[in-house]
Amino acid sequence: MPYVYIIECRDGTLYTGYAVDIVKRLDEHNKGEGAKYTRGRRPVRLRYIETCPDKSTAMRREYAIKRLSRRGKQALIQSVSLLNRVLDINKFG
Repeated sequence: MPYVYIIECRDGTLYTGYAVDIVKRLDEHNKGEGAKYTRGRRPVRLRYIETCPDKSTAMRREYAIKRLSRRGKQALIQSVSLLNRVLDINKFG
C-alpha cells in the first residue's frame, strides 16, 4: 500500500514524498541514501503520513502537498497531531 509522507529535516525544512515501504524509506533518508534534498539534512523525523489506494493516487497527493505553502503543510501536520490527541483522550474517557 502506498504512503504519502512529510518528514522534517534537521534544519527544520519539510520534505514530502511517497513510498510503499515507509520504514525502509525513512531508513534510506537517514542513511543518506534517500532523496538528494535530505542527504545533507539528516537526521529526519516523520511528521505526517497518509495511506493511498494505489501509486497513482499517492503521486497525485504528493504533488498536491508539495504545492502547499510551509504553513499549509504545518496545518496538515497539526491536524493529524490534534486528531491523535483526541483519539488518545477518548481511549481513556
